[in-house]
Amino acid sequence: MPRLVAPSPARRPRPRTTRWNAHDREILGLAVPAFGALVAEPLFLLADSVIVGRLGTVPLGGLAVASQALTTLVGISIFLAYGTTAAVARQLGAGNRQAAIRQGIDGLWLATLIGVAVLAICWPLAGLVVRAFGGSAQVSGQAVTYLRISLLGAPAMLLVLAGTGVLRGLQDTRTPLAVAVAANVVNVVLNAVLVLALHWGIAGSAWGTASTQTAAAAAYLVMVLRGARRAGVRFGPDSAGLRAAAVSGFALVVRTLALQAVFIVITAIAAHQGNAALAAHQIAIRLWTLIAFALDAIAIAGQAITGRYLGAGDIAGAWAATRRMIGWGVLYGVLFGILLAVAIPVLPGLFAVAPGVRRLLVAVLLVAAAQQPVAGVVFVLDGVLIGAGDQDYLAVAGLAAGAVFAAGAAIVVAGHGGLVELWLAFSGWLLARFGTLALRARGSQWLVTGAVRR
Repeated sequence: MPRLVAPSPARRPRPRTTRWNAHDREILGLAVPAFGALVAEPLFLLADSVIVGRLGTVPLGGLAVASQALTTLVGISIFLAYGTTAAVARQLGAGNRQAAIRQGIDGLWLATLIGVAVLAICWPLAGLVVRAFGGSAQVSGQAVTYLRISLLGAPAMLLVLAGTGVLRGLQDTRTPLAVAVAANVVNVVLNAVLVLALHWGIAGSAWGTASTQTAAAAAYLVMVLRGARRAGVRFGPDSAGLRAAAVSGFALVVRTLALQAVFIVITAIAAHQGNAALAAHQIAIRLWTLIAFALDAIAIAGQAITGRYLGAGDIAGAWAATRRMIGWGVLYGVLFGILLAVAIPVLPGLFAVAPGVRRLLVAVLLVAAAQQPVAGVVFVLDGVLIGAGDQDYLAVAGLAAGAVFAAGAAIVVAGHGGLVELWLAFSGWLLARFGTLALRARGSQWLVTGAVRR
């Protein structure tokens, strides 16, 4: 049975300097390769933005709406990666490698079922989903085309999430990096050929991305199947395991819905502000997401390391790694904020935007750059608590932060604010997440040890 450990703050174990060095190597050994895998999806969309941007403002606006809708639909199932990482890591820390692989396989089957359901339900509703964002008729037409084609790759996208989670839980972030690099190279080449050479328009971008995701999913399936055979674990579906994976992921789904709601609302409000605002927001949110996933690399290390330490009952290791990861989060947040600020003068030219879009984009990116130090801590603490299996608290915290953003967004709309004011409300949401997660991390209720958190 797992046990709840609640040491007072004054008595928390303080590791020696040598252990801090060991944690640095462990954290960066997982985080650096995880960076490449994490930025795969935003790089897919960023590459799409660069290429589709050559087609004009309307196709770029259509990509903004469709990619946000697709990211939301698939992102709801991010628990397939995060929950699988934590569960597999706990079993691994407890010395149960076969059980760890079995839980990973259950995640893959659950991903398949959810992916098929997403395709079957959302494909005929693509027009309704796009119109909910309130863009112009021209933008909506482009968005429907992109969304319907991309939905064909939804099962593959979810399989990639689950497969990545299995390998992360087994403390392997190098293999996902290799898959991500290969996939992005193929994606850029396919999109360039289909859109620019064959003149398929926004449809070519969608076909290129969906095809690449399918190939990446096939690679993960082959790797997990080989690992299961070596460990003597059956690859077929297990009804009890599927139910357990679905139940344990429910709180993470609530957390993710709360996060995705923020991105849906901010995109919808930007769409109502006009095509120029929507185009600027599309580029800014893609760059923000790219940096967010880069910062989240430390959080992925947090999921794998925290889960493994708590599975092995090592409270001292969990505390030491958490404090060190927070330090790394702050450092990288400051670094990425500075890099984004320095790059602002050249970014509008990269996307070949119109002058009206350029002015908005520059202002919004200044706000985004200032957010990064806070974001670095937020993503780390989120990963640590996911690794600890503290999903119930994360769900409540996500809803509370979402309410803060809703209030800010309502003020912007009522006051007829522009895109910059909207992004300031977005900053308020980030600060709310910082407060709720830091409050939880200061306590000890999340420190539950054992192979399975109960």
